Amino acid sequence: MNVTLKPFDFAQAAARAGLATNGQPLKAGRAVEGTGFQQALTQALGSVSNSQNQASRLQRELQMDNPSVSLEETMVAMQKAQIGFQATVTVRNRLVSAYSEIMNMQV
Repeated sequence: MNVTLKPFDFAQAAARAGLATNGQPLKAGRAVEGTGFQQALTQALGSVSNSQNQASRLQRELQMDNPSVSLEETMVAMQKAQIGFQATVTVRNRLVSAYSEIMNMQV
């Protein structure tokens, strides 16, 4: 396995965090597109949904005795879908807990 390290680009990392290179927040319109929390969460939920759909499709194909679908492949897809779902529920629970803590803070 060939492992190569890419040089660290501070400006790009700061832009992803919504900051200029001097540490000040970026003005509206200058933020890097596609790096928001909402988009990341949407992509993650879509990925979990796709893995669950694929596992369901493989289950149906296996039940219909499709020779191109193996039991091992189906079981692995089901486990991936289950792990993804459990991770999603854990993230949701943490978000709800953080929201509750913030709402209970005294100002």
